[in-house]
Amino acid sequence: MKKVLIVVDMLNGFLKPGAFLYCGDDSRRIIPFVREMVQQYSDAGNPVIFLADNHNPGDPEFTVYPPHCLKGTEEACVIDELKDLARKEILIPKTRFSGFYGTDLDKILEEIKPELVEVVGVCTNICVLYTVEGLRNRDYRVKVHRKGVASFDEEAAEFALRQMQTVLGAEIV
Repeated sequence: MKKVLIVVDMLNGFLKPGAFLYCGDDSRRIIPFVREMVQQYSDAGNPVIFLADNHNPGDPEFTVYPPHCLKGTEEACVIDELKDLARKEILIPKTRFSGFYGTDLDKILEEIKPELVEVVGVCTNICVLYTVEGLRNRDYRVKVHRKGVASFDEEAAEFALRQMQTVLGAEIV
């Protein structure tokens, strides 16, 4: 089966203590699972796509959230625990919640033609949700790994997982 792993925003800006939008100590629990998934995909020769928040100063998103993951800063870099694996994979900078907005994600997926897209990363209720929405609206079969997603707001994350499953038709495992 042709499949793709999308790793959403596993960046210092969300997972490094002290960052403006740090998702909290509990969010770091997903790092070993995400690393294992990336390694499995890489070893099997399946594509891995890292989506990475990458903002310019004055980005309109900063009217909602504080400035974060500014282009060229350490916050916009993949976390140390995944950096070695990410170097071998596809990295797509993004400026919005959805991995599709203003990126080449659509084109890349059209070229790969996956039968399954698996998704891990942060934040469950923001960038993961809106990327899954984009995938499902393009009719991709999607599997989201509960052990591989996290957010700073657990209640919102649970709601988002239910929405992904009941409204969007993604498989939550």
